[in-house]
Amino acid sequence: MLNTDAEVRLILADAIGLAAVDKPDLIIDVATLTGAAVVALGSRTAGVMGNDDAARASVCAAAEAAGEAVWPMPLPDDLRAALDSGTADIANIGDRMGGMLSAGVFLREFVPAGQTWVHMDIAGPSFNEKGAYGYTPKGGTGSAVRTFIQLAAEMAQGAM
Repeated sequence: MLNTDAEVRLILADAIGLAAVDKPDLIIDVATLTGAAVVALGSRTAGVMGNDDAARASVCAAAEAAGEAVWPMPLPDDLRAALDSGTADIANIGDRMGGMLSAGVFLREFVPAGQTWVHMDIAGPSFNEKGAYGYTPKGGTGSAVRTFIQLAAEMAQGAM
């Protein structure tokens, strides 16, 4: 492990692998993965990455319908080389620039071929240090919960 601040990536990697054993239609993980997400998207918008453009778009649409601000982000293949390690199979951090994307590329390495996966980086909107706005209170916000409920409802209706 190169950075203890990036240790959650190791836990998420294990969780993705375990979830994939059951071969679900979609794996979605959510975490306050990177401070880089806050730098890129601010404190009210979550970044959404995934290995399937249609699934990522569905999660973004569900978030919009649920009233949660998200933005689709890419997983550039060229960032993978920065995760190479001389001592391990893969490093848990890459280059500083594009840190949120590198974290997503790291997680993608643990998604089995053929498994649809989406990650939501809620580092910005997970905790509101300023005054309440809309339905969002000051303090912990429950970011992504509304999106998950919306997705579950859509999947139950066969809409996704």
